[in-house]
Amino acid sequence: MGAANKWSDTAMLVIDMQKEFVDPAMSSLAFLAGGEAILPAVTQAVELARERGIFVVWVVREHDPDGRDVELFRRRFYSGGKGPAMKGSQGAEMADGLVIKEEDYKLVKTRFSSFFATNLDSVLKTSGIKNLVVVGVQTPNCVRQTVFDAVALDYEKVTVIVDATAAASPEIQMGIYNLCVAQQTSET
Repeated sequence: MGAANKWSDTAMLVIDMQKEFVDPAMSSLAFLAGGEAILPAVTQAVELARERGIFVVWVVREHDPDGRDVELFRRRFYSGGKGPAMKGSQGAEMADGLVIKEEDYKLVKTRFSSFFATNLDSVLKTSGIKNLVVVGVQTPNCVRQTVFDAVALDYEKVTVIVDATAAASPEIQMGIYNLCVAQQTSET
């Protein structure tokens, strides 16, 4: 069995690896130091996924300059055409070294979950995807909610690469990871 056949039912979701969230030069309120630290691991994971023929989905935030499509609690950060990850802004661009290729898929989301009010489930299922590998930021929000929704939508295997995901601090990252492991253990 060829590598592409073995992995043809798997997709990698790369969540919010945009300059706004991982590049300290942006001086953004949304910056996560942990996001900058995992950039090499995410880059390596994407390269490996491509080598194996895994479908790569880039999940990004791109918001309206007025913040009309942002969660209510974040709207205060949007005024006068300024705010995190606005459509067409430098902050909405992929982090340095990460490139969306023609064979990849780009999905724009406006909430934590990559599945909420998007066509992601349809794109994955019509592509024959049963298994997901998740990398990116921010673990307690976008990564976790996407993983929970993937489980609820009956994806067979949902794998989070811990070294290629990040939260606001290492303590939060490990706390979420330990919580998920404990939950998994109690369910088996």
